[in-house]
Amino acid sequence: MAARILVAYATKYGSTAGIAGAIAKELAGAGLDATAVDLTSVGSLEGYDGVVLGAPVYMGRPLDLAPFVARHADALSRVPVAAFAVGLAPVSPKAGQLEQVRTALSGAVAPLVPVATAIFPGALDPSRMGLADRAVVRLIGAPTGDHRDWEAVAAWARELVSRLSA
Repeated sequence: MAARILVAYATKYGSTAGIAGAIAKELAGAGLDATAVDLTSVGSLEGYDGVVLGAPVYMGRPLDLAPFVARHADALSRVPVAAFAVGLAPVSPKAGQLEQVRTALSGAVAPLVPVATAIFPGALDPSRMGLADRAVVRLIGAPTGDHRDWEAVAAWARELVSRLSA
């Protein structure tokens, strides 16, 4: 029987949802029973053999990840967990910014020690944003466009197969 893997993600504008879906598809292609689900709709982790957690980074923190980990801490401590963050730091790095995202991701999933972590570039489409978010994008000079690296996402997901189903 194939290992059941949950890819639970937070998303604000859909970029992280796309990455989570690609990870689930890659895991399924490798023979695992993988499902991508918005973490706000996850009630229980019962029956899953591994979990991949993903979230976009806003204001230096992974969106909704820490409360999810706290709520499911007991179940998550019994299965292998991988985690990824999505943001613009990989395409617009300022001194220390990538390290800040790594630290924030670690903090959001603590006390868990993931079997793997990744930071992926995301997509930024101001036309899908509210007035306040568009103003912030202009203010900080964030690079717009779809920067997601689908090959990197697929490669990371392939690395997860043995780590999640061991």
